[in-house]
Amino acid sequence: MTAATWRPHRARIIPYVLAVVVVAGSVALAVGMPSNWALGDRIGLVVIGLILAGILHILARSRITVDDRGVTVVNGLRTHEYEWAEILGVSMPEGAPWPMLDLADGSTLPAMGIQASDGDRARHAVAELAALVHERGEARDA
Repeated sequence: MTAATWRPHRARIIPYVLAVVVVAGSVALAVGMPSNWALGDRIGLVVIGLILAGILHILARSRITVDDRGVTVVNGLRTHEYEWAEILGVSMPEGAPWPMLDLADGSTLPAMGIQASDGDRARHAVAELAALVHERGEARDA
């Protein structure tokens, strides 16, 4: 099996565009401020813009990667790795923002690497992931 990765489309583009706008805006503001602003204030303004861009990057880095070993889910700052046998199923009820992975320990995990806002692309990705889980995961024994 070759590795496959799913990432949200819109929920990835928008934060990165906003990050560029925030950084460019903070630099423009720092340069354009009146001369009575100290250098430290100007640098602080740019640093705040960079921090906001970093937060936007954290929001945009969500993804789901599958390979022979299992599934890796990246949601913001957290990375979750599961072997195929630990995953029972994948569901994305109507109106849900992203799919949920049903785990063998009875818990569920949001898989934010697929976003419902991507429409047909998201539905296709959920179907692909569910088929892989059924083929390789705990569900195959059922």
